[in-house]
Amino acid sequence: MNNLFKKRELNFLVQLIVLSALLFGIHAYLNLHFAKNAVLFFPLWHIYMFHLVTVVIIYTLINYRESIGKIEVFNAFVLGMLLKMVLAMVFLLPWILSKPEQKAYDLANFFVPYFIFLAFEVYAVTRLLQKK
Repeated sequence: MNNLFKKRELNFLVQLIVLSALLFGIHAYLNLHFAKNAVLFFPLWHIYMFHLVTVVIIYTLINYRESIGKIEVFNAFVLGMLLKMVLAMVFLLPWILSKPEQKAYDLANFFVPYFIFLAFEVYAVTRLLQKK
């Protein structure tokens, strides 16, 4: 591993952890005050761990491919996004099969952070590729 890879990876991980902690705190606060009686199918920390792990895996793959000199990382990025979508469906499968009572709330609890993490991931990968 070269030093540039490690430096970019560490910088990304710090930013991602700060973003995750901030989002989790806001999300938990909003759930506490606006959805006291709602019973969540997935605990919030499960949702955030899923997003955190998938974003780290995809960014690490892109960062590694770029650091070894592969300039065409778009295919890896698109493949990672497709894999992430499939994993999201697998993650949500128990919820889908259980015929939940509060569909909209559970879906919002999953997909609002999903799109925020996706936006951060796209921003980070774009910034990584623009530095050349």
